[in-house]
Amino acid sequence: MSDIVSQTSTQEAPARPRWGRIAAWGGLIVLLAVIGFGLLRVQKGPVSQGQVVPAFSLSTFDGNVIPLSSLTGKVVVVNFWASWCKPCEQEAADMQSAWKYYEPGGKVVFLGVDYVDTEPEARGYLAKFGITYPNGPDLGTRISQAFRIRGVPETYVVDRSGKLAFFQYGPFSSVDDIKAQIDPLLTP
Repeated sequence: MSDIVSQTSTQEAPARPRWGRIAAWGGLIVLLAVIGFGLLRVQKGPVSQGQVVPAFSLSTFDGNVIPLSSLTGKVVVVNFWASWCKPCEQEAADMQSAWKYYEPGGKVVFLGVDYVDTEPEARGYLAKFGITYPNGPDLGTRISQAFRIRGVPETYVVDRSGKLAFFQYGPFSSVDDIKAQIDPLLTP
């Protein structure tokens, strides 16, 4: 009986099919390609001045949908913020004041994009600072990914032709700083 055991233990295991190895290597290559493209996208950095800004539609908290394309011919201020962001609070009142200054002329539109937040907290933030310009959540972080933002707050000022005229990392320090970026874009 020991001869039978020794004979079976010396036999080689059957070879595994090659397609399993090929599929594993193929999956690894696909994964590395996805990671590589992601890293290339991150290395590109944010949208640059003079570039056409990415197309997007903002679904506001009050149920409206505002496509950026519908605002061609106007200066658009896109402000990324979050209720949990303390620096966002520093500029919230100034953003609202600037909006109230430009609102009657109809040539400037402010859009607030709420980044990685919950709706109740976001609505509380808007109420706390009396913000009346259109705001909505960045559903699936699609808008922030399109702009390749680095954090909040970040503000992008888009000229009347849809090109990025100015971007601000971090909070504006005053209403005058906000106006200084918008006013030159209103002259013909």
